Amino acid sequence: MMEPTAIQFALIGAGQWGLNHARTLNQLVGDRFAYVCDLDKTRAALVHQISDSIEFITEAQPILTDESVQAVIIATPAETHYAIAKTCLEAGKHVLVEKPLALFSEQAKELDQLATAQQKILMAGHVLLYHPAVQKLKQMIDQGQLGKLQYIYSNRLNLGTVRKEENILWSFAPHDISILQYLIGEYPVEVNAKGAVFLQPGIHDVTLTTLTYPNNIHAHIHVSWLHPFKEQRLVAIGDRSMAVLEDSRKEDKLILYPKGIDWINGEPQKREGEYQVIDHDSKLPLTAQLEHFIDCIEHNKTPITDGKSAITVLEILEQAQHRLEEKPAPDLDIPKPESKPDYFVHPLAVVDEGCEIGTGTKIWHFSHVQSGAKIGEKCVLGQNVNVGNNVTIGNYVKIQNNVSVYEGVELEDYVFCGPSMVFTNVIDPRCEFPQSGSAFYRQTVVKYGASIGANATIVCGNTLGRFSFIAAGAVVTKDVPDYALMAGVPARRVGWMSRHGARLPEPDPHGIMICPKSGWRYQEVAPELLRCLDHPEDQPI
Repeated sequence: MMEPTAIQFALIGAGQWGLNHARTLNQLVGDRFAYVCDLDKTRAALVHQISDSIEFITEAQPILTDESVQAVIIATPAETHYAIAKTCLEAGKHVLVEKPLALFSEQAKELDQLATAQQKILMAGHVLLYHPAVQKLKQMIDQGQLGKLQYIYSNRLNLGTVRKEENILWSFAPHDISILQYLIGEYPVEVNAKGAVFLQPGIHDVTLTTLTYPNNIHAHIHVSWLHPFKEQRLVAIGDRSMAVLEDSRKEDKLILYPKGIDWINGEPQKREGEYQVIDHDSKLPLTAQLEHFIDCIEHNKTPITDGKSAITVLEILEQAQHRLEEKPAPDLDIPKPESKPDYFVHPLAVVDEGCEIGTGTKIWHFSHVQSGAKIGEKCVLGQNVNVGNNVTIGNYVKIQNNVSVYEGVELEDYVFCGPSMVFTNVIDPRCEFPQSGSAFYRQTVVKYGASIGANATIVCGNTLGRFSFIAAGAVVTKDVPDYALMAGVPARRVGWMSRHGARLPEPDPHGIMICPKSGWRYQEVAPELLRCLDHPEDQPI
């Protein structure tokens, strides 16, 4: 049970879901749970089975006038949400309303404005956002475990419960829309929907909604109450890994698949790894939701599912409904992404259509980024840098003046390319017999933290290991080990460099080399295989 506070709570609506609220709220706040209101007097016995201390009433007026009751949960039919929530807010109560917040987005906006004016918490009951697996998936996406998010699909399918007052879109899809908005964190730029009617005239039984988001992220939602078995599955696809959240499973609900497609020598190659079951809290979503509501009241926090997020869900539903009815989509009051990019491109630089450029990156004059290129966050491209088609550049990469990164080259995070260094992508070029196109290009990979000196040349088809250091003017013709210091023509290893960029001294009698900058220890654990003993190579500092 949570720490008691002076706040007392009331519940309006004692249907099946309302009773779930009553049981959970009673566990959390005990005798601070003052009232349950429902028009059906027969629900009183069910409420008193939960706790005799809860007062059952059939009119809401005592809740509105009781100053000790500061928070109200509304779990009534959807068509009553707006009117009851408005009355409670006007009476100075914090309000949690089951989804949807209202039937129309304009009503939801009015409630949000009223809550702001009253300085009260308004929270929508999009309960699945409080599912521990959804919270964990959000964390994984934000931390980059999936890489760049590409698309999400969500299936919510079952046989029943068929509604008479609303179609399947409004019954099932609000859950999935709220989850998409939470995971992606952007407003969709386009919404489309198709569906079919079988059981009742004018009420769709199955719908497929497609959404397009900024940064080339796509999603679709498939909902139906005419399906032979229950399926609640969400799949998130990134360019590094894929995740599956299957809530209809009893265990192993969230699984990470380290799979994807890599381009090798100009050809798409499937990458597969062993799946990983992702651990997460086992707390019930409704419990987490009510705990969050209480915490927001006590500490004046903005809820995850506040009024504005609920408005967005309603606006997307309204646009999807118009698509179902084949009417022109309404002009929605959805904030559009800022037209000003969050990266810098000099007026004398050229960035083609179809590129992806990360936040904080700077591209200076006379540089050219060709279509299909992907450049990470906080990179710096100096003067006269060319980035070829479909090149991938990681985060925090610095490319000095007069460098061309041709198609087939991949630079991982924190790579440094010195002035006028050269990449190639064809091993045996002849003008008379052109070899243009990705099928002819040999892939070059420059691993995390590697540095390439001025005027060095990297012959294509080779990999430069993590934290390797290529001396100025060197010509690399073969793979380079991690930490290797390479010099000469052709380049050969002439020593070892630490992660911090210092040349390592000769090993002591135990084979240990100590970085003069950091004090970290290094050892050659096998021929031409150096490892840091104080920090794993695959972990950032």
